[in-house]
Amino acid sequence: MASSSSSRSSSSGWSKEQNKLFERALAMYEEDTPNRWQKVARFVGEGKSAEDARRHYERLLEDVQKIESGDVPIPNYPSSCGNEQQRYKNYN
Repeated sequence: MASSSSSRSSSSGWSKEQNKLFERALAMYEEDTPNRWQKVARFVGEGKSAEDARRHYERLLEDVQKIESGDVPIPNYPSSCGNEQQRYKNYN
C-alpha cells in the first residue's frame, strides 16, 4: 500500500525539508567544489547519494529551462493583499 505525505514530492522522492537543505548545499558548494555531489548528499542526509543529488540537480535544471522557454505557464496567483503594490510604489 502506497502512502503519500504532503511534505514529499511524489515525482522525485525529496521532501520539502530535503529540498531546502539541497538548495542551501548548492549555495555552499559551488560548481568548482571538489566532490561537490558527495558533499551536497552528505549535507542533505537521509540516505541521499551523490548520484541522487546530481540527478536531482539535473531535473532542477530541466525544470528551469522549461519555465524559461515558456513550456510551463506561470501561475496567476490571486493577490493576497492589495496594499503590497501600493507599498512597493511608495519605495520607488
